[in-house]
Amino acid sequence: MDILGYQMRNFIQRQLSTLQVLLDIPFIRRVRRNHGLEHATIHLLAGRVPDLRVVGRSDMNGFWLYGDVPTDVIRQSANMALHRMRAGEHKLAVHPNCGTNLVAVALIGALATLFALIGSEKERFGKLQRLPLLALMLMLAVMVGQPLGLQLQQYVTTLGDPADMEIMEIQQITKGNLTVHRIKTQSS
Repeated sequence: MDILGYQMRNFIQRQLSTLQVLLDIPFIRRVRRNHGLEHATIHLLAGRVPDLRVVGRSDMNGFWLYGDVPTDVIRQSANMALHRMRAGEHKLAVHPNCGTNLVAVALIGALATLFALIGSEKERFGKLQRLPLLALMLMLAVMVGQPLGLQLQQYVTTLGDPADMEIMEIQQITKGNLTVHRIKTQSS
């Protein structure tokens, strides 16, 4: 196991104890469960739909899937995702293309840029000469940000245990060329 990943996981786990109170607020817990089911559904859709192009967004009442996918395929995938998560496949709640990953990389990249550009304003070409340092810092930000995003998903933004969650309804909404599905859920 790589030491950076191990240290990052331990750091996040220590911080979770202070966040746990917030994460257990009922409406936040519902959003996290729905976010996890959204990811699990997309994982299963990817195995069934060639060249899947879908975007999801979760809220406390379910989630939205934006993309041209047949409703019956979404229904089957969502139901199977819920079944598999209940059976213990909690890792389905983490997805590599989640916005959490992008935010983690962007935040660390912004901090790396700030760090690389700090210096004396008197230097005429000082900031330009720091370009190699900036490139190095941004590469490190991506290397750290991606696994950090996955850890943030696993421990903060999604919940892999669906508990008492039920899928109540799946609706297709078509507006022009845009196909949207609303997956409504219910949980405590």
